Amino acid sequence: MKKKKNIAIVAHDNRKKDIIEWVNYNWKELILHNLICTGTTGKLVEEALIEKCRENDAVPPTVTRLKSGPLGGDQQLGSLIVEGLVDILIFFWDPMQPQPHDVDVKALLRITVLYNIPTASNRSTADFIVSSSLFHEKYDPILKDYTSYMKRDVDMN
Repeated sequence: MKKKKNIAIVAHDNRKKDIIEWVNYNWKELILHNLICTGTTGKLVEEALIEKCRENDAVPPTVTRLKSGPLGGDQQLGSLIVEGLVDILIFFWDPMQPQPHDVDVKALLRITVLYNIPTASNRSTADFIVSSSLFHEKYDPILKDYTSYMKRDVDMN
C-alpha cells in the first residue's frame, strides 16, 4: 500500500446516515486519499466532502462511483480488491435487515479477508483504522499463499 490509499466506502440504506456522519467527522483524513464508493453511497459521500471542503477552503477528492450494491457494485468492488486497487474497505452494513444481495456482501467480505484488506463494518473499527499511525504511511500487508489450496482442488478433480 502506498501512502495515498484507495479507500472503498459502502453503506446499506439503513446505515447511510451513519456513514455520512463518519465521513463528516473524518473528512480531513479522507480527502488525502482516493475514494471508491458504491451507488448512492458515493453520491452522498461526494456531496458531504464537497460541502466540508467548501466550508474549509480545501480541495475535495475525486470519488469513483461504482454501481449500486444490488446492481453489481459489490462485485465490482470485489474485482478491484482482487486486482490490488483497493487498500481499505469501510462497509457499514445493516445486520438487522436482510439484503437481496446478501451472497454478494458475503463474497465481498470473504475477498477482503483473502487479500488481507483492512475492513471496518462499524464506526468504532472505522475510527481505529483512520486514526492508526499506518493510515497515512506506506504499508506492505503480508499475503497468505493460497497456491496449495488451488493445487489440492485441481488434484481432486
